[in-house]
Amino acid sequence: MIHNRTAKTINTWYGDISTTLFEQFAQVELLILDVDGVFSDGRIYLGNQGEELKAFHTRDGFGLKAWTDAGYPAAVITGRESSIVERRMKHLGVTHIFQGVKNKVERYEQLLDNLNLNDSQVAYVGDDVPDLQLINRAKLGIAVHDAHPSVQLAAQYITRCHGGFGAVREICDLLLLSRGELPSAEGVSL
Repeated sequence: MIHNRTAKTINTWYGDISTTLFEQFAQVELLILDVDGVFSDGRIYLGNQGEELKAFHTRDGFGLKAWTDAGYPAAVITGRESSIVERRMKHLGVTHIFQGVKNKVERYEQLLDNLNLNDSQVAYVGDDVPDLQLINRAKLGIAVHDAHPSVQLAAQYITRCHGGFGAVREICDLLLLSRGELPSAEGVSL
C-alpha cells in the first residue's frame, strides 16, 4: 500500500482516494451503519416455521472488530428487529445497537448527544432511501456499491465492495488506514 499525502490522491487497496476524502476518514470518531443491505446483501431468508435468517460476511466482521478493538465506537441503526443482529453486533464489539427504529434521525441525534459528538465526527453507511437523511447529515456519508442510486448520489464515498460482501471491511480498513492503525490478523476472533 502506498500513501502519498503530498499528492492529490492516496493510493489504497481500494483504489485512489482524494487526500481531502482520506482526511475526512481520519476525522471519524463514530461509525454508524445500517444493517440490511450493508452488513448483509439485503436478502432475508424466511423458513417454514417463521424463522428469519441473514448471512454476514466474516470479512465485514473482521473489519468491524478491528475498528472496535482499536477503541473506536460503532453503532447500528436499523428499521428491522432481529435477535441475529443483536448477537452478531455484540460479538463484534458494537455497543450501540438500535433496532426497530422508525425515526433514524431522532435516534442518531440521541446517540450523538449521549456520546458528546457532533456530525463532523461521524461516518454513516447506508444503502437505501431510509438512510438518505443520515448520509446527508454525517460528515462522511458512505453508500455501499450496490446502494440505491439516490443514496450513491448523496454519498461522499461509494464502496468498491457490495453490501454483505466486504463493504464494511473496506470502510473499516480505510478508517484505520487513515490513522495509521491498520492491524494484522493476529488475535482477532470473528
